[in-house]
Amino acid sequence: MTNEEILQAVRQVEGLGGMTVNERLYVSGLMDEFDKSKIHDKVKAAYILELLQVDKPSIDKILY
Repeated sequence: MTNEEILQAVRQVEGLGGMTVNERLYVSGLMDEFDKSKIHDKVKAAYILELLQVDKPSIDKILY
């Protein structure tokens, strides 16, 4: 997926604040993309989490 496609997927989700990270990935349809990126492209994985409003300390724990 391109960054634009990821952005569009995130924009379609409402109420991210009350969800866990896994719920955010699932409802946005980005679970598989995130899992692949977590292994092969951590910058892209971080981008996905940032768009999903995951805080920086949590992103660091998840990815590193």
